Amino acid sequence: MERKEGLVDRVWGLFASVRFAVVLFLLIALTSIIGTVIEQGAEPEKNLMLLKRLFGDSLAPSAFRLFESLGFMDMYRSWWFVSLLALFAANLIICSIDRLPRIWRLAVEPVRPISPQAADRVAIRREARLKGPPDAVRDRVERALGSAGFKPLHSPDGEDGYQLYSQKGGYTRLGVYITHLSIIVIMLGAVTGMFFGFRGYMSIQEGYASDVAYGRDDSTHRLGFAIRCDDFDVEFYDLSDMPKAFRSRLTVIRGGREVLKKVVEVNSPLRYGGYTFYQSNYGMVPDAEGYFILKVRGPSGDAVTVNRMLGESFVIPGTEIVGTIRDFSPALAMDDSGRTYTYSGMMNNPAVYVEFSERGRERYSGWILRRYPSTWRLPDGNLVELVDYWGVQYTGLQVRKDPGVWLVYLGSGIMTLGLCIAFFTSHRRIWVIVRREGRHSAVTVLATANKNRQAFERRIERLVSRLSGGSDG
Repeated sequence: MERKEGLVDRVWGLFASVRFAVVLFLLIALTSIIGTVIEQGAEPEKNLMLLKRLFGDSLAPSAFRLFESLGFMDMYRSWWFVSLLALFAANLIICSIDRLPRIWRLAVEPVRPISPQAADRVAIRREARLKGPPDAVRDRVERALGSAGFKPLHSPDGEDGYQLYSQKGGYTRLGVYITHLSIIVIMLGAVTGMFFGFRGYMSIQEGYASDVAYGRDDSTHRLGFAIRCDDFDVEFYDLSDMPKAFRSRLTVIRGGREVLKKVVEVNSPLRYGGYTFYQSNYGMVPDAEGYFILKVRGPSGDAVTVNRMLGESFVIPGTEIVGTIRDFSPALAMDDSGRTYTYSGMMNNPAVYVEFSERGRERYSGWILRRYPSTWRLPDGNLVELVDYWGVQYTGLQVRKDPGVWLVYLGSGIMTLGLCIAFFTSHRRIWVIVRREGRHSAVTVLATANKNRQAFERRIERLVSRLSGGSDG
């Protein structure tokens, strides 16, 4: 009489099913595609524009509300996605527990002499004929097995023969379980990062410091230390307005002391205190007043650097010529009629308008552009270079803290080990049956491998060739 299957048995059977694992994996993969297409935690306008391109203007608002209600706008933190990960982890654990006893027995079971019935079922079989009785060729057979990496055991096989047998790589059968463990560790690290980590941003004006980052919902997050922006600079391609590189010179301040300085670029973040600061964007601070940094060279050729604000004056060394800063443009251009205008609020082509006078009499004036060295030379041969307009730009930083990242790294290392064991190693067994045939010995080599059978078969052929060398065949 069959025992009636209870609820626990049915649930266990479901979670021990490979088919259920495939279904869960496909669900996670499909929903992850949606999470990749839809920008997670972005401003609603961004995803609404995306949905308009996908569904049209009329259906986009309804699609947005549906996706938002399903949690697709912050999918990786949604209850249903975390539940899918938990189900998949439970499936891996139960599958492993369910199959482990049988695999463990195969891994630790010692190799024994093979019976005639079992020998007929072995896939790899090679034969050789050697000179001399079985006892005389035993050393040669053992040396051949040793050169193949096996340490054979010996068992008599009737009056006129014996068996030598050995195995290697029994524990390689556990490689798949190491891979399962790595997946669970990686998922645990990802969930830890999602719920206990932080992703946000901070904007810091040149010369200022901040110890607060802001989350996606504009919530404040205290860092426990301050980041100061000492300088920000943009490098453009040739004379275009396309940024080639933009970088921030940052200082970490903790307990009132400067503890770290770092130049942060797009692919070179600052890491400190478990946080990572990525260069993200930049811009001009509205109504900010900064310092013009000018390099001034007089008749002697010696250059001095001066810092002046709008409306302030400076003297060219070695002369009585006074320059007064009258105007500034972050992006100066000139139309066909020769009139200048500002074409952008960003500092794409910064320029200062300077009036020069000597003993109270105006001598000349004009625009000095940072990116055009030809404008630095004055009519009298002196040089005034616009180095920077400091204090009016801000740097935008992405801030991330992921306490689970070390688990992800650990899981990746474990997965590499598991995959190497699973794909490049195998459980190999070998039996060598030696029987007397008159004044010769008939040698039968039998072998099995749970993976990479062809490679092992080639090793067996080399072993048999080594045994046959010098025999009469």
